[in-house]
Amino acid sequence: MTAAILSIAMLGGFALLWGAWKLWKRDGLGQKVWLMIATALVLFANVAIWTVPDDQGRSLVESSDQPQ
Repeated sequence: MTAAILSIAMLGGFALLWGAWKLWKRDGLGQKVWLMIATALVLFANVAIWTVPDDQGRSLVESSDQPQ
């Protein structure tokens, strides 16, 4: 389940960047474009936090998938 959520977050981030690019090409730089870019960066940062391992080689994804 966690992998699916992270995959959807990545797809959403790429969709936001694509939408920001299309909006920029149509209307120029505006507040919506910057907010879409910022939101995509936050999504990518969240995915990185969950997937990048720490010093001991464990990531949050691995610890959340194990039954308690």
